[in-house]
Amino acid sequence: MILVHACCAPCLSGIIDDIDTDFKVYFYNPNIQPLREYTRRLETLIKFSKERNFSLIIDKEYKLQEWLENAVKLNGKADNLRCMYCYADRMDRVARYAKENGYEAFTTSMLYSPFQKHEMIKEIGFRMEKKHGIRFLYRDFRENYPRGDEIAKRYGMYRQGYCGCIFSEFDRYSFMLNRYEG
Repeated sequence: MILVHACCAPCLSGIIDDIDTDFKVYFYNPNIQPLREYTRRLETLIKFSKERNFSLIIDKEYKLQEWLENAVKLNGKADNLRCMYCYADRMDRVARYAKENGYEAFTTSMLYSPFQKHEMIKEIGFRMEKKHGIRFLYRDFRENYPRGDEIAKRYGMYRQGYCGCIFSEFDRYSFMLNRYEG
């Protein structure tokens, strides 16, 4: 049995058909802000789990303040330390849960998105494999992006425009500030 960390339903939709063993899905994402965005992504994932009939484990610990305090310290630092912290926080949690609950391996839907820092996620996954003594199932799922995008559209999924954190949202949409004079 594989434990698959899901950041959102659209990313998960692009990988689950390629996992050739039994799996359960694990949702833990304190990086997603604001809370309205978090609940919207979670509700979309719950609906998808019912439509596709897979088990979903929802980690209800939403450590927003802790996550923000750590991310603020790292934001703007060299080598994308904020993103490294964010990926490691989530991967640590899923690897620990997988080990403690008898799974064979773990992976993450973050390996699907061409907009994520793929090599960083891969490196952190293997680091968590060593730390927790459980296999990290690595696969470059980015080739599935067009198919997953089509699945997300077919299911009418909410598809977000940023990774989840407010810093990412700002980076993506800050160009809009230049539209205003004065």
